[in-house]
Amino acid sequence: MSDTPYYEHHVFICQNYREEGRPCCADKGAKEAQEHAKSRIKKLNLNGQGKVRINKSGCLDRCEEGPVIVIYPQGTWYTYVDTNDIDEIIDEHIVGGRVVERLKI
Repeated sequence: MSDTPYYEHHVFICQNYREEGRPCCADKGAKEAQEHAKSRIKKLNLNGQGKVRINKSGCLDRCEEGPVIVIYPQGTWYTYVDTNDIDEIIDEHIVGGRVVERLKI
């Protein structure tokens, strides 16, 4: 068994929806953000084994700070407002290897 991770970056974008009125990522554009990130990674030819995987996730338990994204294996947590922020996370963190401090939570 290899010690090399299957993906260089494994990105989880919370899609959690709460009916009881508490904050949730689904109410803050999470579906669109995940679709945009997945499409952008494919356009950059960064998807697949040894590269990047964009996944939907259930609750990541940080809804009050959301919407939230976590990137592994680094374990870096981000929030975002729009697709420009998603692009910045992709360009800086995934492509450039630099943490986007202004979006980090």
